[in-house]
Amino acid sequence: MTFKKPLIWRLVLLGVFAVVTTRAAAQTPSPALLVVHQGENTMSIVDPSTRKVMGRVPTVDHGHSVAVSGDGKMAFVVNFSEGGRPGNSISVVDLAARKEVRRIDLGSLTYPHGMKFAGGKVYFTVQGSKAVARYDPATNKVDLTLGTGQNGTHNLVVSNDGNRIFTANVGSNSVTAFERNTGKLVVNGAGEWNIAVIPIGPEPQAIDMSPDGTEVWAAAGRDGTVSIIDAATKKVKQTLNLPAQGFNHLQFTPDGRRVVVSHMRAGELVVLDAAARKEIKRIKVGSSVTKFLIPPDGSRVYASVNADNNVAVVDLNTLEVTGRINSGMDPDGMAWVGTR
Repeated sequence: MTFKKPLIWRLVLLGVFAVVTTRAAAQTPSPALLVVHQGENTMSIVDPSTRKVMGRVPTVDHGHSVAVSGDGKMAFVVNFSEGGRPGNSISVVDLAARKEVRRIDLGSLTYPHGMKFAGGKVYFTVQGSKAVARYDPATNKVDLTLGTGQNGTHNLVVSNDGNRIFTANVGSNSVTAFERNTGKLVVNGAGEWNIAVIPIGPEPQAIDMSPDGTEVWAAAGRDGTVSIIDAATKKVKQTLNLPAQGFNHLQFTPDGRRVVVSHMRAGELVVLDAAARKEIKRIKVGSSVTKFLIPPDGSRVYASVNADNNVAVVDLNTLEVTGRINSGMDPDGMAWVGTR
């Protein structure tokens, strides 16, 4: 009978080990890359160090964009369409539990698209409603809606303090600038904002703000122009002419030295010197490219090569493709969890 005690303890230890192993396997890596897949309605959680998918979360139809809360615990995915109908919701995903824990009904606000997290709140465009809106996770309410009056309010950028918002309006060939006037107090907060409409090149989608907040760059989708807007005066101060059509995403590197633009039709990234206003190199990443992401350390670009069903990894020092992540079908919007 003396053999039973060691056997029991062995079984107990094996059980504990299995539980610990399961929990460790389910833990979201830090940092992590989140990739939304339109082709299979999922969001992948990727370990960027190994380039392996660590988990998947089901999403609704056509989740174009994703943003992450400041503490890295929650992800927010826009539902652009739902069952062929205009989408009007945002999914809130618990990254530890890896599941949707809440779905925010946007009511009459339709076709949510671009999304940014700033100042503890989620800012997003609603393309079908010609507006920008803001969701407060603390109150679980949409607490601000700002009409642009422009067609196809597609993507946006928000200053770190949340006092400036710029949108790219693909159907009106314009950028809308909102600047908060803190000296006014109006019901619903809408009257606190000054608005300016800035005409630029045809079909702008791509937009970003320089890290120092002084400039906004917006790339037109049809004629290969990039408009450089003075954030203070809301005026175009320079226009770059690049031989390309189909620009659809733009981002500054964290140090502000470079600007990367995706050329969707050619499947390439165009790297620009921000100060010299000149093209440095074009990097072929695949058949096409939808969106991309530059992590906080500025060392790489992760580019969604949707037609090839992978994410290309580009070294920003060598300006070469160094690997691929097979994260799922039709990758699109991405977000970063963590700071490294």
